[in-house]
Amino acid sequence: MKVKEVAELTGVSVRTLHHYDQIGLLSPAKSAESGYRIYTEGDLNTLQQILFFRALDFPLKKIKTIMTSDDYDRLEALEMQRDMLISKRENIETMLETINKTIKSEKGAYQMSKKDKFEGFDFSHNPYEKEARERWGDQKVNEANQKAAGMTKATQEEMNNIYWELASIRDQEPASDQAQAAIKKWYDFLNQHFSTYSVEAFQGLGRMYVADERFTKNIDQFGEGLAKFMSEAMEVFGEQRK
Repeated sequence: MKVKEVAELTGVSVRTLHHYDQIGLLSPAKSAESGYRIYTEGDLNTLQQILFFRALDFPLKKIKTIMTSDDYDRLEALEMQRDMLISKRENIETMLETINKTIKSEKGAYQMSKKDKFEGFDFSHNPYEKEARERWGDQKVNEANQKAAGMTKATQEEMNNIYWELASIRDQEPASDQAQAAIKKWYDFLNQHFSTYSVEAFQGLGRMYVADERFTKNIDQFGEGLAKFMSEAMEVFGEQRK
C-alpha cells in the first residue's frame, strides 16, 4: 500500500506517516519501480503497535526505544498494552462515575462525601519505573515499590491533601516560607512512605515533573501549573539544604 492509502485506511495523516519515516520509527522499503514507500502487512502491524503505544500516551522517543530493542517481542508488547488499556479503562470508568456524582451534587440531587470527590484519582502507581531504575538503581525502586504496595487509604488521602495544599498556594513564590513549608511536607512524606531521598534526588524528581509531560499531566490534575510550582519549590528546598 502507498502512504496515501495507509492514511485513508488508518486515519493517520500522511504528514504523520512521513514523520515516523523521518525519525526511523516506521520506514517502509521503497519500490524499485516507482521509488515510493510501499507498506507491507508487516509495516501495518508495526503501525498498529505504534498507535497502541500512542493511545497509552507513550512519547515517540520511548516507543522507538522499546520497538528497536534487541529483546523486543511483538506478542509480549501486545499483551502488555492490553493490560494497560484495561487498567486505563477501569480508571476512566471510576472517574466517570465520580464526575457524574459531582454533576448531580452541583444540581443539588446528590450529597457527595469528601472521599467521593476523589475516587479515581490514583497517584500511587508509577508508570515511569524504568526511568527511575536507570536514575536511582534497583534497590531504591524496589524499596519504594514495597512501601507503595502497603499504602493505606489514609496514606493516599495524606498524599492527596499535600497536593491540594500545594495547589492552593501555587500562585506564590516557590521560595516563600509558606511554599517551602508545604514542599517540606512532600519531602517528608516521600521519605516516610516510599524511599530515602537525598535532597539531590528530591530535586531530580522535581525536574522530572516538568521534563516529562506524563508527570506534568498527572500532577496538574490538582491544579494547572502545579507541577512547575512543585518543581521550582523542590529546587529551592534542595539548594537551601546543601
